[in-house]
Amino acid sequence: MASSARWNHVWVGSETGILKGVNLRRRQATNYVAASALRRDEGVCAMCWGDPSESEILVGCLDRSVKLFSTEKGKFTESRQCLGGEGSFCGLAVHDSSIITCVESGLLKVWRDASSENMETQVGAGVCRMRQNPAQPQSVGTGGKENALKVWDLHRPEEPIFRAKNVRNDWLNLRVPVWERDLQFLPGSEKIVTCTGHHQVRLYDPSSPQRRPVLEATYGEYPLTALSLTPGADSVVVGSSHGDMAVIDLRQGRLVKCLKGFAGSVRSVQCHPTLPLVASCGLDRFLRVHNIEDKHLVHKVYLKSRLNCLLLTSREKWDDEEPEPAAPQADVKEEKDELWDGMETVATKTVLKRRADPNVRETQLGKRPKKQKRTSAGP
Repeated sequence: MASSARWNHVWVGSETGILKGVNLRRRQATNYVAASALRRDEGVCAMCWGDPSESEILVGCLDRSVKLFSTEKGKFTESRQCLGGEGSFCGLAVHDSSIITCVESGLLKVWRDASSENMETQVGAGVCRMRQNPAQPQSVGTGGKENALKVWDLHRPEEPIFRAKNVRNDWLNLRVPVWERDLQFLPGSEKIVTCTGHHQVRLYDPSSPQRRPVLEATYGEYPLTALSLTPGADSVVVGSSHGDMAVIDLRQGRLVKCLKGFAGSVRSVQCHPTLPLVASCGLDRFLRVHNIEDKHLVHKVYLKSRLNCLLLTSREKWDDEEPEPAAPQADVKEEKDELWDGMETVATKTVLKRRADPNVRETQLGKRPKKQKRTSAGP
């Protein structure tokens, strides 16, 4: 029997290593990691779909393991250690049954079935994000702190096929620092949109003669941490470390609208490919789904843990889904709940205050006895 996990609309990875599946129609969240196995060194730092039918999810953890979760079975089925380089995963992808990983130190590696066929290359230190081009799965883009945008062909990994050039010096003739935080390929073209830690949104076109951005816009005053293209790819949704989220028009480079309701840094943003919905999560432990057209907050789910990344299903007819009734599940303990539940309950005695008898001395609770007043004798 197939698991009810396949009906979840959003998958979220937390800092404590929990993979959470959220069914927005039922308003139900399910943990797929036992509470006894929670460890911060297994925190989820990268996720991607394992196949086009979205029946598998690849989960990259801080201990450099990549786990395969089956949405049909509702459990983890495989695990693989992807060692090499330093730092956590900053990107995860799949190409021809091979896993593509990239770590912060800049080691980009393709893991094949036979270890002798693995391919690796160095893309530069300080990497913040690695993304795959959906139209050309053999092509990936990388960028980071003092590491400009580069596009790599995994069939020819010796040199990047595109290397971005930094913008010109500012009005004080000072060099503008480079800090690419996230990127995404525009469908139907070679263009790439990025967001930076200096609150800039830039659009690059490798087909043009210049390597500098063909469009640049700024938003807010805080570092931008995540982005996602809207349906139609004419705008991009960006989130910041201050908890701000906005829609930027990529044709004119102007602010279209702001999405409100956040209380912490935004870690991950993903738009639905066809519906006007965008899902986001971050350090305030909430999963939010906004309607891009009217800015309405459609769903808001509290998930108890700090959230690092998410995956939004591409299914369209959410309201028509009629999943079978889910089997009753045991209560999933999370984080420190086990510790508190295992502690012995101690009952405290309540001391009731009574009106003292004037003829009885108070000796309870260490109180000193009251001195009796002397009565003066009559003449």
